[in-house]
Amino acid sequence: MSTYDLLVRGATVVSSRGCLDADVAVADGLVAAAGPELEGAAREEVDGTGLHLFPGVIDCHVHFNDPGRTDWEGLAHGTRALAAGGSTMFVDMPLNASPPTLDAASFDLKVAAASGAAAVDFALWGGLVPGDPDRLDELAERGVVGFKAFMCPTGMDDFPAADDGTLREGMKRAAALGLPVAVHAESAELTTRLAAQAVSEGRTSMRDYLASRPVAAELEAIGRAIGLSEETGCSLHVVHVSTGRGVRLVAAARAGGADVTCETCPHYLALDEEDAQQLGLVAKCSPPLRPRNDLDDLWRAVLDGLVDFVASDHSPSPPELKSGDDAFAAWGGIAGCQTLLRVLLTEGPPRGLGPEEIARLTSAGPARRFRLAGKGSLAPGADADITLVDIDHEAPLTPDELCSRHQLSPFAGRLLRGRIVRTFVRGSTVYREGVIVGQPIGRLVRPDMRG
Repeated sequence: MSTYDLLVRGATVVSSRGCLDADVAVADGLVAAAGPELEGAAREEVDGTGLHLFPGVIDCHVHFNDPGRTDWEGLAHGTRALAAGGSTMFVDMPLNASPPTLDAASFDLKVAAASGAAAVDFALWGGLVPGDPDRLDELAERGVVGFKAFMCPTGMDDFPAADDGTLREGMKRAAALGLPVAVHAESAELTTRLAAQAVSEGRTSMRDYLASRPVAAELEAIGRAIGLSEETGCSLHVVHVSTGRGVRLVAAARAGGADVTCETCPHYLALDEEDAQQLGLVAKCSPPLRPRNDLDDLWRAVLDGLVDFVASDHSPSPPELKSGDDAFAAWGGIAGCQTLLRVLLTEGPPRGLGPEEIARLTSAGPARRFRLAGKGSLAPGADADITLVDIDHEAPLTPDELCSRHQLSPFAGRLLRGRIVRTFVRGSTVYREGVIVGQPIGRLVRPDMRG
């Protein structure tokens, strides 16, 4: 008769391979056993009857703006929102913090900011910008999962876009280091010209903003990034792809032997350009929300298994940066880390996306892509990162349930399925029934570079 620290009994256990009514036992922060009617006792037993037990969500694309811009979000608020949304780990982007994560010193500052503040485990992206390429070596030594580059202006003076020469040389260095480069893929030439023309003519509505960032700008940049990655032998990851056409460019390159993957975001799967115009600046993002036919085509790509994972691209800001009549001047980012899983549970099943595929897109996929050993799985020996969910619960999202510093969400008032009942990080409860529990326990996770 084994003695465990935690035993969740009678839940529907979800993995990327399927669902099974089973128990899950935890000891020393790890999954000790999983199966029907496990024998043994535990210090704590949880009745999972009627609930689905998912591997914890890994959100590989968030901007928590910490250190330096915590008035935008901060690690404490952001990671509480993650825990409340069923996430047990995140990968923070290098820009929007001050300083951005561009070298060993700024990496250490980010880790120090997270220590004692992060409610869930974390990893870090490093930045690829014009300048000293030796900084990539420093970041790799510290343990970044890869390097993020923008192919268009970022809106942040301390994180300039990477021109083609910078991107090519950075990819060569990243290939030698065995790490991927992630790109924000939009044509700088096209988007800058269209935006300048609109503003000069006094056309600054949301509709004008949407028109200034056409699908063609995304497709051109994705194709250019794929070409550079194939030339340099660099592993490429395309972030927040907003259309099925963009996903299929990635899939075609992969079928041809390139090491290239992509992610999309919940807002591209749930909202379209009509929503953007109705909701206003709270729904401004880049790439922008697309026409309904593109949303439907993106879902076809997801259901065909062509999208590697879904990430939130959580990019909040103070409310005053989301106000006014000029859509070009407002901050472009959607706060969505707390609603990632619930949006998928709402939008996915009616289209044929089952719980096991949701687990692949939110847990197994990110862990595999970025070599996060012990994460994204409920197999014995894995970290006991667990999310208990009542997937049948349905209710409108209210701003007061959001844990972000600024309770702005394009999903506010929208009917969402799924209630996060409890979130465990390495077997410890961090969220339960609407309340953040205990002290922050998040720790740094480095990619497993052994194979």
